[in-house]
Amino acid sequence: MTFIRPRNALDSLLAGIAGASRLEPARRDRAVAQAIAAHVARPELLEGRDCPCCPDQYVRHLLHSDPEGGYAVVALVWRPGQMSPVHAHRTWCAFGVHQGVLTETYYAPGEPPVPCETRLLAPGATGNGPADPRLIHRLANLSCRTAISIHCYGVAFDRFGAEVNEVFAA
Repeated sequence: MTFIRPRNALDSLLAGIAGASRLEPARRDRAVAQAIAAHVARPELLEGRDCPCCPDQYVRHLLHSDPEGGYAVVALVWRPGQMSPVHAHRTWCAFGVHQGVLTETYYAPGEPPVPCETRLLAPGATGNGPADPRLIHRLANLSCRTAISIHCYGVAFDRFGAEVNEVFAA
C-alpha cells in the first residue's frame, strides 16, 4: 500500500502562491492574495515554525523564497503598537492576516501623504496591489495582542531592502 502524505497548511499555501505567481503581471497580485486567503486563517498554518517577535519593531520571518527569484513569502510578527512606515510598493505584493487584528490606513499622495481611509483586518482578511507609488498605506497592530500576517512580494528575499518599499515621511 502506498501512503501519500497530505499537504500541511503551509505547503498548501505555498503551492497556491507558486501557481498564482506565474500568471501575467496584471493578474498576479490579486491571484496571490486569493491563494493566501484560502489558507491564511488556518490555526495550524505556522505549526512547527518559530516566529518570535521583537520588542522594538515588527519582524519578518522567511517562509519561502522562489528558487527563480520571482517572489518571497514572509511572516510578519507585530507586537501591540508596532507599525510599518507609511509606504508604497516598488513591486507587486499580497498579504493576509493569520492571527490578531491589524489596521490598514490608506494615504492620499502629497507632501506629506494624508490619511484618507482605514480598515480593520481580522484573520483571513487580505490585501494586494501592484507596484505603484500612488498606492500608499501603513499596517499597524493597534490591538493589545500579538498579530501575524503573511506577505508575498514580487522580488527575491535578498532584495527586500532596496526593492520592496518606497517609504514616505508621515
